[in-house]
Amino acid sequence: MSLAAYCVICCRRIGTSTPSPKSNTYWRDVRKIIKFTGSLILGGSLFLTYEVLALKKSLTLDTQVVEREKMKSYIYVHTVSLDKRENHGITYQARKELHKAVRKVLATSAKILRGPFADPFSTVDVEDHECAVWLLLRKSKLDDRTARLQAVQEMSETHHWHDYQYRIIAQACDPRTLIGLARSKESDLRFFLPPPSLPSLTEDYSIEEELRQLLASLPQTELDECIQYFTSLALSESSQSLAAQKGGLWCFGGNGLPYAESFGEVPSATVEMFCLEALIKHSEMPTHCDQIEANGGLQLLQRLYRLHKDCPKIQRNIMRIIGNMALNEHLHSPIVRSGWVSLLAEAMKSPHIMEASHAARSLANLDRDTVREKYQDGVYVLHPQYRTSQPIKADVLFIHGLMGAAFKTWRQQDAEHQGPTDEASEDEARHTTCWPKTWLARDCPALRIISVEYDTSLSDWRARCPMERKSIAFRSNELLRKLRAAGVGDRPLIWVSHSMGGLLVKKMLLEASKKPEMNTVINNTRGIVFYSVPHHGSHLAEYSVNIRYLLFPSLEVKELSKDSPALKTLQDDFLEFAKDKNFQVLNFVETLPTYIGSMIKLHVVPVESADLGIGDLIPVDVNHLNICKPKQKDAFLYQRTLQFIRETLAKDLEN
Repeated sequence: MSLAAYCVICCRRIGTSTPSPKSNTYWRDVRKIIKFTGSLILGGSLFLTYEVLALKKSLTLDTQVVEREKMKSYIYVHTVSLDKRENHGITYQARKELHKAVRKVLATSAKILRGPFADPFSTVDVEDHECAVWLLLRKSKLDDRTARLQAVQEMSETHHWHDYQYRIIAQACDPRTLIGLARSKESDLRFFLPPPSLPSLTEDYSIEEELRQLLASLPQTELDECIQYFTSLALSESSQSLAAQKGGLWCFGGNGLPYAESFGEVPSATVEMFCLEALIKHSEMPTHCDQIEANGGLQLLQRLYRLHKDCPKIQRNIMRIIGNMALNEHLHSPIVRSGWVSLLAEAMKSPHIMEASHAARSLANLDRDTVREKYQDGVYVLHPQYRTSQPIKADVLFIHGLMGAAFKTWRQQDAEHQGPTDEASEDEARHTTCWPKTWLARDCPALRIISVEYDTSLSDWRARCPMERKSIAFRSNELLRKLRAAGVGDRPLIWVSHSMGGLLVKKMLLEASKKPEMNTVINNTRGIVFYSVPHHGSHLAEYSVNIRYLLFPSLEVKELSKDSPALKTLQDDFLEFAKDKNFQVLNFVETLPTYIGSMIKLHVVPVESADLGIGDLIPVDVNHLNICKPKQKDAFLYQRTLQFIRETLAKDLEN
């Protein structure tokens, strides 16, 4: 202000002074004007620079504070002084108005130049090295799907940020971005905030009782027999009653249970398993999923998940429930808010294939940005489990057989002298490899590899649900419905089956041919691999001498009998159908007997029974269990299977 006044006075003096020689007066006046005008401009520039720097300092994140508090779940910024003496006077008011003007100028320039800090970030002033964080955050919230996915990919591939920068993303990203990061292979786990704290436990708290109350709150009418069975079992038994009955095999409320053999281990965990089995069945019903969420089931399951960190089977069953609930899109927000995405992201990085695959299924059902399919209980994607830029051109489906499993059936070859129950063994040390996931995925990255799981038993004594009597026809319709929901039939596909699984494949294809909505499954089926499939029956049902397994053969075993009319009809119908559709077929068959328990050896599927009537029939010197388990990657079993897949899908993989 003083400079301006002084300049005006000088100008007036110039105008009222006595005339002097024309040339001298002119240049002297010009020099004075330049001198004072320059002083005015320089002083104003310094003042504006100071104020802009002060504004920047007031809005910049204090990274030192953040680093000191890096373990906290929030971020500090500079606070405004509360001293009222600093908030009065002309200087304070002038600075306040100047700050407002600068903000308006920055916002206007951002709009004109379409700067990246428009919209929610127009007033944010960050260090240059932090611009990428906010740019990616804004990009991840765009309506443009391609740009959004690119932003998530760039976030996941960034590994040089500071801890607080990952936490900025964790706090500011939306659920869609969070799920995308969880399904990105390279994502840092610091992108995921710890789940919200659960209420502290009281001394009389019993998670067993909480599970019972949750089950009791669910509808108990219009349930199938197995849901009723598991629910009543969980509600009627307690750890005390199990402890009292410890060691009894056929007692336990009059029910012959497969869990009886584990009574001597951890009774409370056994009861919790009963409750989880019941909840798995309930979670397959959408209306029951709503009740589970409304009654605090997500938090209760999370507490149980944390409590049993050393029990993979309990954790897998809990993830099965979460995966089933994720099939209902209106429950995605509660699942994310409860912190399950963080736990699933961690499980995805587990070295154990089963844990990672269960987590992958749940996250795929949550990811509606890149996944159109829905994976129901028992349908697991082995490859690709993460988001990928690799185009998927075909599907390969693995269907296990009697006493098999989605992962263990397809592991590397077992040692000798092992019985059928080893297929369902829970020994994690023996389940370190799943050759479709490891070898086949690397050799054929353009394939989507799916493995299916369903319950089977040799004897009704050992059935998980004694009331369950599922025939091959029933199971085939059930699996066909689940596979179609997973998008099976939208691409060219090959079926790979072992033992009874091959009969299911044949039945599914015949059933699909009768339903117009399933035509794509038939039209896109290119070939089938049969590993020791008893097309003409097996001797297994005839051996009832081993009381442990075959005292009361299950329906599945009875259907494998050589004189089964249903099996003969299935073989005749499928052979004609396969010839008409020109399916490519590859048959393997065992030549060595298999140990059934410790008492007998049995040639489960003889060569003549494994002969479908079309395709190559290749005998292999292994037993029935190891016919689908190559010893190593260069073994004949794997290499011949790989050759068949590549040759059958050659045209599709080239496109």
